[in-house]
Amino acid sequence: MLEIDSLREYALAKKGVTEGFPFDTTTLVLKVGGKMFLLISMEENPCSISVKTDPEWSATLRETHTQITGAYHMNKTHWNSVYCQGIPPELVHRLIDHSYELVLGGLPKKLRKELEQD
Repeated sequence: MLEIDSLREYALAKKGVTEGFPFDTTTLVLKVGGKMFLLISMEENPCSISVKTDPEWSATLRETHTQITGAYHMNKTHWNSVYCQGIPPELVHRLIDHSYELVLGGLPKKLRKELEQD
């Protein structure tokens, strides 16, 4: 079962990732290049996260897993909430990786190069 601390450590191991609490004291936001790619609820264990996903994959994920829904207060075409109970840890890690890569890929080329050099 995935715990909040292990997900936080997994995400922070990626290049250029920062963390903070810009919205409230219970939602940890992880960013790359100043852009959000992962939100972790600090109140729910096992974890509840929000990740950015490709819209086509989002639809498939929601059809396949009842634990995956459109993210609260986010663009539901691109963001999913994932309740980790019953979801394979490998899929949760894949979702975090995918979200990171999507956001990283959307950053200006100069910023991406700076992050890759760190």
